[in-house]
Amino acid sequence: MGIAIALSVIVAWAGHLVWILSIDSPDLLSVSTYLHIMVQAYLYTGLFITAHDSMHGSVAKNRRINDAIGQLALWLFAAFRYKPMFTKHMAHHRNPGTIQDPDFSPKSQHPIIWFFHFFFNYVTILQLVTMAILFNIGRYLVGIPLANLLLFWVLPAFLGTFQLFYFGTYRPHHLPHTENMEPHRARTQKKNHMWAMVSCWFFGYHWEHHEFPRTPWWKLYRSKDRIGSL
Repeated sequence: MGIAIALSVIVAWAGHLVWILSIDSPDLLSVSTYLHIMVQAYLYTGLFITAHDSMHGSVAKNRRINDAIGQLALWLFAAFRYKPMFTKHMAHHRNPGTIQDPDFSPKSQHPIIWFFHFFFNYVTILQLVTMAILFNIGRYLVGIPLANLLLFWVLPAFLGTFQLFYFGTYRPHHLPHTENMEPHRARTQKKNHMWAMVSCWFFGYHWEHHEFPRTPWWKLYRSKDRIGSL
């Protein structure tokens, strides 16, 4: 089931991207243009969460298949490398909300400043060069219009990244850390399952994720229900 769901997310991301990149001329006055941008941004978020699940070994029992799917999802997201991402994410789980946490911003809790700290902590020169090469291949060899690349490839990637940061890092881990956030220094969202899925693929159930890190995103709501009933 984990492999099927992971591949479904990847195929949905790729299929929608190919479709919208082939649009002749995006209409900035059309609501559908902005709906496509938001859908693609949401699929970007799902793409990263698929890779995140692989870091916890919850995509496939076979480690090679599990890691290969994670690497594929990360590369499609923004040419990220799996092993460095895995190392940093495990450091986050060992020391959430502390100075040893690579996702945490001890100097400023302002969401915008924290976002750029978060962003530049993961982006590398090699990654930027790779993305620039892919952009130019799409623009000049494939012939994708510049507006399509900017609106449907670049912009959704940034929006998806911010969605991941805001709902999966900032809101769960920002100060002050209260007693009910322990031992993970993480809070969980209080709204219903529909909002949890729409906002960040159930990743707002963040205390539950830290408590049960091998639970895939599509089962996190069960952990929330189980804890809530205790």
